[in-house]
Order: sequence, then structure tokens, then C-alpha cells
Amino acid sequence: MGGKQVKDMVIVGFALFAMFFGAGNLIFPPYLGVLSGVQWWIAFVAFFIADGGLALLGVIAMIKYDGKADEMLARCGKKLGAIIGTAIVLCIGPGIAIPRTAATTYEIGILPNFGQNINPWIFSIIFFAIVIFLSIKPSKVVDIVGSYLTPALLIALAVLIIKGIISPLGEIRQNSLIEAPFAEGISQGYQTMDALAAVIFASVIIISIIAKGYKTNEEKFKMTIGAGVVASIGLALVYGGLAYLGATVSNQYGAEVQQTALVVAITNALLGSGGKMLLGLIVALACLTTAIGLSSAAGNYFSDLSKGKLKYEHVVIVVCVFSAIVSNFGVSTIIQVAAPILSLVYPATVTMIILSLFTDKIKNDNVYKFGVYFALIVSILSIISGYSWGSWAGFINKLPLTSLGFNWVVPVIIGCLLGAFVPSSMKPVTE
Repeated sequence: MGGKQVKDMVIVGFALFAMFFGAGNLIFPPYLGVLSGVQWWIAFVAFFIADGGLALLGVIAMIKYDGKADEMLARCGKKLGAIIGTAIVLCIGPGIAIPRTAATTYEIGILPNFGQNINPWIFSIIFFAIVIFLSIKPSKVVDIVGSYLTPALLIALAVLIIKGIISPLGEIRQNSLIEAPFAEGISQGYQTMDALAAVIFASVIIISIIAKGYKTNEEKFKMTIGAGVVASIGLALVYGGLAYLGATVSNQYGAEVQQTALVVAITNALLGSGGKMLLGLIVALACLTTAIGLSSAAGNYFSDLSKGKLKYEHVVIVVCVFSAIVSNFGVSTIIQVAAPILSLVYPATVTMIILSLFTDKIKNDNVYKFGVYFALIVSILSIISGYSWGSWAGFINKLPLTSLGFNWVVPVIIGCLLGAFVPSSMKPVTE
């Protein structure tokens, strides 16, 4: 592998890391450390599996479809695929993830340093004006993020984490505040939405790789895999460091602490007043790079889905304007709204990602259709069982792997096996 290839792979990998590392990736690991105490590493591993691990698989799966999410999702049926794809983009786009980047930047980066002197509405307008400016050319997104913004983000994160390792803030609590740290790690890994984002980010990454001159399938595969590995290593190191920082203050804080307030408190304790400025820089870079990647990905998806009728640039502008409005609802509200939506969309998306890794061998589309329908049924019943009026659906939580957050896995396997016996020329009974 030549020097240019390595350099390009690192730049693309850095960009992918920065796109994935946004608001949730910063605030969830320290909170997991507080909840898990001495078992922080178990929660961290689970968090990484549900976040970086699934995200890497998502990027790999999308290579086979040249980054076109609509083509992959169409394997479970064009209409259902379009619905799931739109739900994914709305979750990782203007509905949840993009507004959360601006809200987190304001709550962690702006308020501690400038107080109420900067109006949140004015801030959101400035934030998304920058996002539009840096997202408007999709082939340039990766270079801007990977070459300039990510190195600054990594340096700032390294300063915080290394200081916390050298000078721990306290003894780690010997017991956990939660019964199942692994399941909690999986749940919060879901909330980062990176596995969903991977399906959509892949288009931005592959466009950039092609623009750099890598046009054959073999070249695109090598570059994408390499970039995905670079991003995953970076995520694992940062998540582990942040979870450890949370564990070192687990005797000082309980489950009631707000995620954003916890990050601010840890940084102040480690670095003093100067820490607030460093944290502001970390948050601004992390959230800005993610917002750029998500806005660009949403633009690509809806442009492809509409066969070019919706212009990329127009979609980016609409997404950013809507996100600016939603961001003013605050981080806590956005997270509360996100949980049930993600619980519904995630299993179906992960099912599609896993099956797409074997797309050359699975010729019968009913395997995809039945698997996704079963995933959706289990997800709906799981959400219903959480309400007092839905106690009748409690049986769904007795399925295998429920304690790990994977109660949908066995039903999906059964669905896929059933689908394999339905000839693809026949319409599935679920349609």
C-alpha cells in the first residue's frame, strides 16, 4: 500500500470518526462509568459493540451497494425500505441527532463559558449557518473534517483523558447502581445512533473515496474497510477513556446526575477554569463535525431516493433550518423523545446490516422481508410492554437475550429461516 493510500485512508478514517463522535458519544460514556462503578469496562465494551462495532459493520455492508442506502433497504420491500430509510434519516437527521449536536454544544460549550449572554436561538442560527457552508459540497465534506477538524478534536480529547488517567478524581465505587451494566451499555450505545448513521454516512465516505481516484470495487473496498478500522480504533480509545473518567467520580455522583452536567463537572475538576474552554472546544468540534456529516448524508439520501428531483443542496438547507428550531428544546427533551423511536428502528436496521453482509449468498428477498417484519413486531411489543396499559405484552421480555438488550435476535432468526422457505416469486403473507 502506497503512501498516498495510507494518507487518504487516515484522512477518511478521521472524518468517519468525527462524524460518528458527536453529542451522545461524549455524554453517554462518562454517565455509564458513574452507573457501573467498578464494572465500567463491561458497560464500555457493550457500548462500543452497539456503537462502533455495529457502525463498522454498517459501513462494510454499504460497500456492496456503493453507499446507496435506498438500494440496500429495498431488499425488504421497496415501500417498507423507503419507510425505514426515511425513519433512519429523520432520527439521525433533523428529528433527533442533528438538533442534539447544537443543543449539546450550547449546554456544555456555551453556557459554562458565557452564561446567558448568548441567546440560544442566535447560537443555533450561527451553528447551522456554519454547517450549511461546510456541507454544501458533498465531495469536500470528508477532506474538511478529516484533515482539519478531527486532529484538533483528538488532541483536545487526549488532553482531558490523559490528565484523568494520571490524576484520577477519586476511588471507583465497588458496586454498580444498575443490575445489568452490559444491557445498559447496549441501550446507551443505541442512543448514539451510529449504527443508523453508518448506513447513511457510507454514501458520503464512498463519494469522497471515488473523488480521490479509487474507482474499482477492490480499491473502494480496501479504502472503506481501512477507514472504518481507523475510526473504530479511535472510538474505542476515546470511549474507554471517557467511561473510566466517569467511574473515577462514581462515589461522588448518582444516577440522577444530568449527562451534560457530569461532563462539565469532570472537566472542571481535572483542568480547572481552563477546562471549561477546552471542553467547549471539544464539544464544538465533535458536534459540528457530526452535524456536517449527518446533514450531508441526509442530502445524499433524499436526493437518491427522489432520483434527483430533490436537490442535495436544498435538502441540506431544509434539514439545517428545521434542526435549528428543534435544537432549542434542549438535550434532555430530545433524548427522552429519542428512546422509543430508536427502540423501534434499531433492530430492523441492524437486521438489514447483518443480512447485507451476506448479500451475495442470500438471493431470496423474503429472508430480508420476514427478518425485518419480525424485528419490527418485537420492537413494537417491547415498547408497548413499557407502559402500564401494555402489561399484556410483558411476555416479550421473557425471550432469550432480553437481559442483554437483544430480545429481538431469536425471533429475527426464526423470521429469516421462514422467509428462506417462501419462494421469492411469491408475495410474503405479511404483505
